[in-house]
Amino acid sequence: MPDMSSPRLFPIVLLSLFLCLVSATAGNFYQDIDVLFGDWRTQILQGGELITLSLDKASGAGFRSKNEYLYGRFDMRMKLVGGDSAGTVTTFYMSSQGPTHNEIDLEFLGNSSGDPYVVHTNVILQGKGGKEQEFYLWFDPTKDFHLYSIVWNPKNIILLVDEVPIRVYRNWGTKGVRYPSDQPMKMYATLWDAEDWATQGGRVKTDWSKAPFIASYKGYNASACVWPSSSSNCPSSSPTPGNEWQSQTLGVKGRNMLRWVQKKYMIYNYCTDFKRYPRRLPRECRKSRFL
Repeated sequence: MPDMSSPRLFPIVLLSLFLCLVSATAGNFYQDIDVLFGDWRTQILQGGELITLSLDKASGAGFRSKNEYLYGRFDMRMKLVGGDSAGTVTTFYMSSQGPTHNEIDLEFLGNSSGDPYVVHTNVILQGKGGKEQEFYLWFDPTKDFHLYSIVWNPKNIILLVDEVPIRVYRNWGTKGVRYPSDQPMKMYATLWDAEDWATQGGRVKTDWSKAPFIASYKGYNASACVWPSSSSNCPSSSPTPGNEWQSQTLGVKGRNMLRWVQKKYMIYNYCTDFKRYPRRLPRECRKSRFL
């Protein structure tokens, strides 16, 4: 891969993005993913249409996409760990590799039986995070599969739950705010133990008598630009059906839904954490209320 830190190479890298493949995989897990860790705890079922991840005291499990992408829309249907899932974390996220990696996180923090799940979101840029927002879900995510989506294009990142936007991170690169546009990323999905922080700040520990904990994934779809490819096309304008993600932003309806989520279900926003930032909020927090 070229050194994208070079200012001379970056325009070439950006150009090659739009010469890459628009991949629309409503795929088969046998073909689309590699097991990341956990061995037999990652089970591919139903002819490749379903994956279950299992967590016990010895290990969790995870998988990632075979392809790397530079921009796209990534959908996954998930059914989270039911019952007493305190201490567990189920994830669906995008990440590049290395100490200065970029990452777009959806992490689902387990709970004591009957408590609501927390969706922990973050954007990590050049290896630095600190851009957390957290939400409760407005349904029980353990009873059935629900759709979780990451839209990542040159304009913004949009995180959606059942097509309802819960978070937007705008590209304010022209204002000196970092944005994940310089590194291709893979899709990751994991189930692991984080009892030191996941549930009520670590006060509620994992009850291993309830193991194994199981999360299920299906319906993975990546409508995205595969990195790298020199023989295919990834148009930068006039999106065709299925590729609307390339210029997707929030319209009036989307902004109204985002306000509803933020008002009813947001429980933490780094952009309003004045104890954390007593002098001045991060620059992107001062640019837009929809973050």
